[in-house]
Amino acid sequence: MQADRYSRAVGWLKVLLPLMALALLSTLFLLSRVIDPQAVIPFADKEIQDRLRDQQVTGPIYYAVTADGDEISFAAEKVTTPDGKTGGNEAEDVEVVMKLGSGADIVLNAQRGHFDIAADSSKLQGDVVINTSTGYRINSDLLVTQMSVLGVNSPGPVSAIGPVGTLDAGAMTLNAGKPSHLVFTNGVKLIYTPELDKE
Repeated sequence: MQADRYSRAVGWLKVLLPLMALALLSTLFLLSRVIDPQAVIPFADKEIQDRLRDQQVTGPIYYAVTADGDEISFAAEKVTTPDGKTGGNEAEDVEVVMKLGSGADIVLNAQRGHFDIAADSSKLQGDVVINTSTGYRINSDLLVTQMSVLGVNSPGPVSAIGPVGTLDAGAMTLNAGKPSHLVFTNGVKLIYTPELDKE
């Protein structure tokens, strides 16, 4: 008798549960919101006007490998061609990564940049920070770099901090070669702080 009731309950559940699932699925489609294909894309009017006036690319990345095997990549949050002019692009939130053939890495960050691929040059401006895998952090207002070969130049003052201490100079150049070297010139001032022996 008890087994009979159990069998009957299982039989009813086999019918009722699929019907309930079917009812839930049908309400999902019947009550869903209708999407109007003619609806306006949710952009602000100013953003649309900016995109129409200045050709714009979001999140671009440019790669190059030098003849010496150094890898260089340029990335930015946004690149625009102001007023549709050719021959130069303005970038925001720029990051340049250099993976040198010697195994060292150099990362350049800047608020703004001007790129001219045809002229093989870029200018990074606005709180330019250079971090090296050898432990140096260098600050500059302006960096001029090449895009297809390893060449970085700061024509103005730089300040650096690293394993040997702090350094100030009137200019800096990253020389290509095997190995590559950072060269500081024009009134170099180094405050040497040797590491204390750990006891």
